[in-house]
Amino acid sequence: MLLEVPYKIGDTVSFKLSSGEEIVGRLESENDKSFTLNKPMVIIAQQQGLGLAPFMFSVSPDGKFNLQAQSVSCVAKTEIEIAKQYVATTSGIQLV
Repeated sequence: MLLEVPYKIGDTVSFKLSSGEEIVGRLESENDKSFTLNKPMVIIAQQQGLGLAPFMFSVSPDGKFNLQAQSVSCVAKTEIEIAKQYVATTSGIQLV
């Protein structure tokens, strides 16, 4: 039986916070108390479908952010099309 790892360090992952927000970011590290994300973005609904916006407007979007594990409802590897949109938004690189 093949055991698939749900996500790993370096993956683009999605977090559902207890506040209801959905965050997408590059996972830098995790432990029992927190997750460290690089360039987190929040999922927003737009007329054209889902979009991405900065997680926080008052700080540099290029930094690393710690999410407290107690505020995270669930975490999973991001769906491929959203992950491609995340890479394009944060790096300017368009993936095919």
